[in-house]
Amino acid sequence: MRILIFGAGAVGGYLGGILTVAGADVTLVARGAQYEALAHKGLVLEGAKSGRPEPIRVRVCRPGEEQPPYDLIFIGLKAQQIAENAAHISRLLARGGMLVFPQNGMPWWYFEKLESPLQGTRLPSLDPDGILAKSFPLDAVIGAVTYKPADLAEPGRIRLADQATDRLVIGELDNTLTPRLQAIKSVIEPAGWPVVITDDIRAFKWRKLLSNAVFNPLGAITQSSALQIVTFPETRRLARAMIEEVLAVAAAVGVVPDMKVDDMIAYTEKRVEIPSSTLQDVRAGRPLELDALDNAIIDIARLTGVATPNLEIVAACANLLNRRIVEDGWAIAPSIVQRTR
Repeated sequence: MRILIFGAGAVGGYLGGILTVAGADVTLVARGAQYEALAHKGLVLEGAKSGRPEPIRVRVCRPGEEQPPYDLIFIGLKAQQIAENAAHISRLLARGGMLVFPQNGMPWWYFEKLESPLQGTRLPSLDPDGILAKSFPLDAVIGAVTYKPADLAEPGRIRLADQATDRLVIGELDNTLTPRLQAIKSVIEPAGWPVVITDDIRAFKWRKLLSNAVFNPLGAITQSSALQIVTFPETRRLARAMIEEVLAVAAAVGVVPDMKVDDMIAYTEKRVEIPSSTLQDVRAGRPLELDALDNAIIDIARLTGVATPNLEIVAACANLLNRRIVEDGWAIAPSIVQRTR
């Protein structure tokens, strides 16, 4: 199986690294400083059981330098980066190949191949021009949810942590269990990342959204980790209210995640201190993936008549922060203030 990791950031780089060590035929696609580091120095996986003392010499190329076709393409881009690369990625896919979409948040394909009154609905926040739906053959698409704390500390160096929940969850859009899901599992799991095959990938998407839709924008605004948010009484109350709203929207489209508000708070209290991907983007001055994490949930809430006042307030603040990053070129990173007594 020829594998392409298109977007070798924290999670994509981690997957490409462990697959390389396992002897898989895998190529990573990167650009800029990340490409230069991977091409000339290799990939460092730091910490956790999958950490290695020496750099991993991965096969890496820039966009446009790939050698297609590829049987499996793992799209490691953020949700807001996919449209501009969609046509190119689709041309790299082998006949009968698979496209794995592991992005955080609501996926652009959510209402495809789904028995629902909203079947075929395109959410304006996710694919307003229909580029994704036109570019990617639905039969090739596989939904995915990732659980792996990873931080791109600097180009070529990924900082990892271990959690009991570490896994890659994959599922078909029509909820069937197919041999190709097992084929993906048989390649990735021996490399060291547990793979769970599900017949309800949307339920897993909502379960992770209970965290991402709440702690990612709150963390971006407050420069705080999820753990810091739930241990501060005022933001803990706000987080609880937001989780309740996400659960209500999920219920409106027929999904009841197997995690309640208290469960999510308790889970968050046990999380490691690696900053969320959204906070990492704020500190690096990169556009934020708020459309998939929050704006799409608000779209669905409006379609289904569910009130989401807390989500909307927090999303409004985070969206304005994103505008400053994009329009003004801001990067907001902490600096040590020397205080005099």
